[in-house]
Amino acid sequence: MKYLLDFHTQYSQFYIADKFTYQQTDGDFWNEDAYNDGLGSKDGILGVGTECYGPMKGELNTLSEENLNVDFANYDHIVEGSIEIKSGILQILDCPTSTIQLEVNLLPNWYMERIYSSNLESVYGDEGNDYYMIEIWPQPKANKKVLKRLS
Repeated sequence: MKYLLDFHTQYSQFYIADKFTYQQTDGDFWNEDAYNDGLGSKDGILGVGTECYGPMKGELNTLSEENLNVDFANYDHIVEGSIEIKSGILQILDCPTSTIQLEVNLLPNWYMERIYSSNLESVYGDEGNDYYMIEIWPQPKANKKVLKRLS
């Protein structure tokens, strides 16, 4: 399934979370590695770094398995991270109010999230045409991995 995302967030980030996770993102959530990788993580929640401060445009695609046909040239930055969805409900949340922007029913399981970022250089100030495509599929827990880094 494909879900379009178009909402306002702040602090150049938004969250992907399990519905029943205590969504605490202080402390080392956005440590130097997370900031540089564009992906913060704790149990049941991922923070996605965006180039724009406010507008967030993108899509979420739920897959049955990993997409092995990726054209890396189309994206500026690609990062993967694991999340456990215990509740069976994945949420997309803005920052800082954690207002629910999307809820998707999934089977309780571990999932891999791959975030593709594009048009990052279009951002000037708080505006731009940056775009974030998120793919999620069932996969055992794995370490975060940057597949392509914005240089």
